[in-house]
Amino acid sequence: MIVKRELWSGIPLLHVYNEETNEQSPIVIFLHGFLSAKEHNLHYAYQLVQQGVRVILPDALLHGERSETSSEVMMNAHFWKIVLTSVKDVHTIYEQLKVKNYVTNGKIGIAGTSMGGIVTSGCLAVYPWIQTAGICMGTTSFTNLALHQVEDMKQREIDFPMSEQEQSDLLTLLSQFNLEDHVAMWSGKPIIFWHGMRDTVVPYQMSRDFYDGLTDKLLTSITYLSEEKAGHAVSRDGVLQVTQFIAQRLA
Repeated sequence: MIVKRELWSGIPLLHVYNEETNEQSPIVIFLHGFLSAKEHNLHYAYQLVQQGVRVILPDALLHGERSETSSEVMMNAHFWKIVLTSVKDVHTIYEQLKVKNYVTNGKIGIAGTSMGGIVTSGCLAVYPWIQTAGICMGTTSFTNLALHQVEDMKQREIDFPMSEQEQSDLLTLLSQFNLEDHVAMWSGKPIIFWHGMRDTVVPYQMSRDFYDGLTDKLLTSITYLSEEKAGHAVSRDGVLQVTQFIAQRLA
């Protein structure tokens, strides 16, 4: 496996492939979680590359090589700015893939864990070029997650650094990226969810309720994996199932 540190349009990333990778190989953009970094998802890249996939692992804003040594409190305050920037970064990476002649057959997927899963969900709502996706510990509604975060802060008696008007404006902006409100954009595309039922960071029930409410027609392309005893961490079995699903759908 070859791992190269590269900079694409100002985005630091790891470009992962092997000697057999060529311009016909499918591609996956894999996104890390909050307070993590691109290097921490190399085990996903390994599994995908072994199945013939070229993998791109970018650093999110304020993470990894883009870190500004901000405190966790400050990072939390910028959570949605980071998420929305990552959504834009994904399209920037896609455009660079085309410039570099890597996307010659249109076989490209996106996946991520935690914040990366949230970004993946948002990308599915707005980018028609995505062929398949893996959402690990993500959500199908940016607005519902934002409301949950506000309520959680209130219960913990943490001051929320936004006025009522700023909150309303943010929710309006986030609504553009609600996967569940943009069915036409992803309908029929193979998507796999993985979520631990004991997740206290990104509530399991948010995406599960969405899945359980889908019609039979939409369910044919979607797989939802739950693990009863798992919290906010993807199990080894989950890693293997998600990477196998994505690689097979892009084959």
